[in-house]
Amino acid sequence: MPEESILSDDFVRELINVGDVDIVVAVPTYNDARTVGQVVQAVRAGLLKYFPRERSVIINADGGSRDGTQELVRAASISDLSVASDVRALRTLHSISTQYEGGPANGIALHTILAATDLLQARTCAIVSPESTTLEPEWMERLLRPLFRDGKDMVLPIYRRHKFDGLLIRNLVYPMAKTLYGCSVHEPYPADFAFSGELGSHFLSQDIWNQEQGRRGTELWMTLWAAIGRRKLAQSFLGTKTRREDAPSDLVGAMRETAGTIFCSLDAYASVWNSVPEPVEAPCIGCEPQADEEPSRLNRKRLHDMFTFGVKELDPVFLSILTTPTHEELKRLAGLAEGKFSYSAELWARTVYEFASAFHKAVIGRDHIVQAMVPLFRGRAHTFLTENREASAQEMERSVESLCLAFQTEKPHLVELWDGVK
Repeated sequence: MPEESILSDDFVRELINVGDVDIVVAVPTYNDARTVGQVVQAVRAGLLKYFPRERSVIINADGGSRDGTQELVRAASISDLSVASDVRALRTLHSISTQYEGGPANGIALHTILAATDLLQARTCAIVSPESTTLEPEWMERLLRPLFRDGKDMVLPIYRRHKFDGLLIRNLVYPMAKTLYGCSVHEPYPADFAFSGELGSHFLSQDIWNQEQGRRGTELWMTLWAAIGRRKLAQSFLGTKTRREDAPSDLVGAMRETAGTIFCSLDAYASVWNSVPEPVEAPCIGCEPQADEEPSRLNRKRLHDMFTFGVKELDPVFLSILTTPTHEELKRLAGLAEGKFSYSAELWARTVYEFASAFHKAVIGRDHIVQAMVPLFRGRAHTFLTENREASAQEMERSVESLCLAFQTEKPHLVELWDGVK
């Protein structure tokens, strides 16, 4: 049964009026009036062009916007509207919006979307970020067609990005997901992705929705759950992905959503990562990713200074989390001048595994453990930027795979720590 209790009565009535559909495209929002209009228009154009015979609905799950976001989404509803000389809607394309309680939180938005998708008995669902201003109508084809044509369960994106975008994914999430679960998808924490209605129903039936990963980091949890469950995954090249220049930077929040989610998964799936996981197949469709190789705008000196300050300030916290050799090595690094500083891949892998073990044992508050990783990640980011500042995109990808090898080599350290004494 769909979890209709999380859907408002008014929203349920709107969904009933829409009726059963083939495709749901959902846009979770919070004060996104500046960008959501063009995103929804591109979604609408893609559905009309590539899926004119399918019954479709655009759903907006809003976290309490006060800037007219919801009105912009609702305005996209059309019926038998010609948008080009060769494109005509053969069915009504609805656009509806609901405001969920307890937000803004992407996990609550996703829970709402999953419940609505289940109620509509949709065959497929795509999630689109309101910040994907480079979205083209073709994205709908690339996200949804593998579900219809190839029987895939989940389609994850690959983008053309600046080569230093996604430092946290490349230095933490991707190496851990690949090493521990065999999941080597390039965007394990997707902003734009799609899944079958059947997989969506399985997501909906899980018991995470009253837990932290049911509020934050939910997209990453969904990817890991599908990979661990050996679902049929695919990656699809969408195009250029840009980041808003004025987008807030919250590294602590990002660390909670990524490291926090993966660390939680280790408790749930210890039997999986304790063995040698089989690689998860995720073929790439139309993939020709190219990275923009413009110089990084990140301030490496500031990263180094914040690492040094953090190691000194948080020394009592690190004493309870890290083994003595790792703790001593980090203190040594903090005493080096920037020009001599290097946070090696092997030391970083050991550090992450020791934090994962401390999280598992809850040696101090788990949120404090995750937050304490932030200055150490800044040190690792400094080294990654330094080592790859002249690297081509291809050379940098080889550097990421080398980091994965370090995580693989150091994995016995995690196994030893997990049930042992630090």
